[in-house]
Amino acid sequence: MPNMAMLGLSNIREIEGVPVVDKPQAYFTKMQETSAGKDTMTGHWEIMGLYIDTPFRVFPDGFPDELIQKIEDFSGRKVIGNKPASGTEIMEELGEEQLATGALIVYTSADSVLQIAANEELIPLEELYRICEYCREITRDEPYMLGRIIARPFVGKTAKTFERTSNRHDYALKPFDKTVMDHLKDGGLDSIAIGKISDIFDDEGVTRSIRTKSNMDGMDKFIDLLTEDFHGMSFLNLVDFDALFGHRRDPIGYGDALEAFDARLPEVFANMQEDDLLLITADHGNDPTYRGTDHTREYVPLLAYSKQFKDGGKELDLRKTFSDLGATVADNFKVKMPEYGTSFLNDLK
Repeated sequence: MPNMAMLGLSNIREIEGVPVVDKPQAYFTKMQETSAGKDTMTGHWEIMGLYIDTPFRVFPDGFPDELIQKIEDFSGRKVIGNKPASGTEIMEELGEEQLATGALIVYTSADSVLQIAANEELIPLEELYRICEYCREITRDEPYMLGRIIARPFVGKTAKTFERTSNRHDYALKPFDKTVMDHLKDGGLDSIAIGKISDIFDDEGVTRSIRTKSNMDGMDKFIDLLTEDFHGMSFLNLVDFDALFGHRRDPIGYGDALEAFDARLPEVFANMQEDDLLLITADHGNDPTYRGTDHTREYVPLLAYSKQFKDGGKELDLRKTFSDLGATVADNFKVKMPEYGTSFLNDLK
């Protein structure tokens, strides 16, 4: 990862195969999560200035019978599955049964999520989305308090030919309070969501949403955006690291994806303006060498790069909350500061 090395990734903590550099081009440190939990929504919301004191609920043994009964009564379809599973594996396991019976495949994961897989050739997208919207409404509060409902459409006729489509849709809880994204939007600035960011924030504080299909499609969309003239923040999530490699405990695939991401950074640098600030971080850990399939709670890296840093960067103090990033963004644009987080803008020279 020569470009991340150049920015100073291994200067945070040395990584085998990524050299420590004498003159890193970015300011570097690590961030500590203060919220309870280690999931996508908690991490992103904290990055944008919130503190989540109650973790979202998870269902490692499947969902309660009463919830499944409500889904069946509303949809008029039987529910099959109802267990933690890999999305591709449960699609292969139960997809043919779904085609034969018209049932809904409901499953969960280590996250606070209820997912419904449905073959588009049997269950129209509009129907699947309507069922997911209902599930969202009945799981917002206790005793469920689920972070996300996800529609997982796929196509194909047999287990060997099933494949997901790009028509996934997430139904998240709304953030419990205003975030830095809201403050940017309220201040007349751009708050552009790329990838699943709009879903994670349930469209709150978003001025423009750009969907993506993969890490590389996300990088394409991000680089295209850099050629446009906008004033505010663009916020990109690269989902493949998590969904395809972290949860599936595939370190080789994860490494390949990191190298592919690194290879795109020169395009990012080339299209950045002098007054652009690039911030690279993560919303949680998902160590592909760890046991199980759950996220891992750990420090996340933070790299801050701008062409204005003529003399390169240096180490920043440990950030004791992800919200320091959001506070820095708010400080930069002179909008309302979040309740949590301390800006490090003045440390960037």
